[in-house]
Amino acid sequence: MVRGSSELSVRNYKRIFWINLLISIPLFVFFAWPYYQMGIMLEDPDFILMPGMVLFSIAFTFTVLHGHVTMSLGIPHRAHYYQWLINRNWSYGLFFHPIFSRTRFRLMLILTSLIFLAIGPLFT
Repeated sequence: MVRGSSELSVRNYKRIFWINLLISIPLFVFFAWPYYQMGIMLEDPDFILMPGMVLFSIAFTFTVLHGHVTMSLGIPHRAHYYQWLINRNWSYGLFFHPIFSRTRFRLMLILTSLIFLAIGPLFT
């Protein structure tokens, strides 16, 4: 292996972090929009629509970001990146928690948001 060209380098981890940070906001808006439109069609009140929209969008945004990390590093090395984030919890890993990469957690967010969408019409 050539020195400095490893995918497990800090430089590569920082690059992945900054790319994820830059694409997270557009992804959040992109995934929130369909939920918002569905809530408007169902005439959900705002106090039900907004939390559901955030949960729905966060779940899909985390999925895409997790996929980006997996594609960048590969399945065997992705745990090293997440451990690097945990070790830098006051800088790069400030808003990271290991549960964000769990599929069950993301599915629970989606299910909770769909429950919000379903109960919204009960409040109108």
